[in-house]
Amino acid sequence: MGQVQYISDENNTVTAVIVPIDLWHELQAEKETAYLLKSETMRERLLAARRRKTGIPFEEANDPLDERVQTL
Repeated sequence: MGQVQYISDENNTVTAVIVPIDLWHELQAEKETAYLLKSETMRERLLAARRRKTGIPFEEANDPLDERVQTL
């Protein structure tokens, strides 16, 4: 991963940073996870999803949605 670069003004006060995109994505993901974990309900859902070993195919999950949309 690249280096964080600091931008300073004429008084050597740091006014900005340049962050490598990989680090930026990591920070954003951590921020989003922290936000979601503030809700106890969402925390339980995320932990249950993490423990889940199986799922259903996208097409199967999408079928009921298609049927509902067509009846509107």
